Amino acid sequence: MEQHSAFDRYSRQIFINEIGIEGQQKIMAAKVLVIGAGGLGSPVLQYLAAAGIGNIGIVDFDHVEIHNLNRQVIHTEKSIHVDKVKSASAYIEELNSSIKVTGLMTKISTDNVDGIIAAYDVVVDGSDNFNTRYLVNDACSRAQKALVYGSIFAFEGQMAVFNYKGSKQLRDLFPEPPHPEDIPTCDQYGVLGPLPGIIGSMMAMQVLKIVTDLPVDFNKLTLVDTYLWRFTTIEF
Repeated sequence: MEQHSAFDRYSRQIFINEIGIEGQQKIMAAKVLVIGAGGLGSPVLQYLAAAGIGNIGIVDFDHVEIHNLNRQVIHTEKSIHVDKVKSASAYIEELNSSIKVTGLMTKISTDNVDGIIAAYDVVVDGSDNFNTRYLVNDACSRAQKALVYGSIFAFEGQMAVFNYKGSKQLRDLFPEPPHPEDIPTCDQYGVLGPLPGIIGSMMAMQVLKIVTDLPVDFNKLTLVDTYLWRFTTIEF
């Protein structure tokens, strides 16, 4: 395999005045945990790996199914029936062999969440259920770790940064999770593939801004309606 320097690989980021060599070094030293290797986790993992995040953790307890492939673009037909953690790790290792990837095939619970997030600087919540979202949020609040949050449904998505340098958290926006019977799911109502690509890319951008100490919008929820093509920001 042809060898390239880090400068060669990341030069188009380094050329940005606000990033430079110092910013790229921060990216390469960062430790980021991505919870969920599905629709949102796929673009998040792809762009963080491409940018050179030095240590990426992946948590997921599911395996790849054919209906995932319209939006979970880190996986391929060869990945069907393979654990998502294994498939996503293999993608990252092929894309950027300089990155340390740690995959954990498990379900987030009250017993393991604090230990799982402990080794990471930033946590990204790409999960698809409210129980996990609140467990992760509460753990990040206890540990004072920045949390990048996103969710999607049909044509609509939302994104926010919680607990960044003492900023507000998920419970300040939504104090309690909704009742399970009130929650629409992608399995019931579907999701158009590019939507998680949009929201996931926004989440990845927030991670890179956090680790490079660039300005980060916090205490704000960004709502994206791709049907009417509306982008709305709500302060909370």
